[in-house]
Amino acid sequence: MGDSEMQHLDFAYASSLIRTFLNDESLVLSIRGRKYTPEFCFDTNLYKNIVVQSVQTEVDSGFEGRDKIVLVEAKNSYTKNVIIRQLYYPMRQWYIYTQKEIITLFFEKRGDEFLIWEYCFKKECKI
Repeated sequence: MGDSEMQHLDFAYASSLIRTFLNDESLVLSIRGRKYTPEFCFDTNLYKNIVVQSVQTEVDSGFEGRDKIVLVEAKNSYTKNVIIRQLYYPMRQWYIYTQKEIITLFFEKRGDEFLIWEYCFKKECKI
């Protein structure tokens, strides 16, 4: 096994780590790479109705199952902080593209361990 984020994610998929974490055997690798967002809006604690359009996003790995789309942001080593946009924008993008549930995971390889966290966001306005 190599040492890139994609190789670690491929190993996690091949060994059923992602499917086991989510208890969903129907997940298949189907999404990767960069896209530009359609228009959407969101609120923060400080600002309301922020409109976003045509922002480049990247999904390190995405899996589709019968009922859900799983989007994964991966890091190759211990991460002290994350730009939340890397998780939120792809989730909002795919929320517009599909009627399936969207699940956002943060995946980190730390030494010999694979760590996975699920991130949830409040539902926002639709444009």
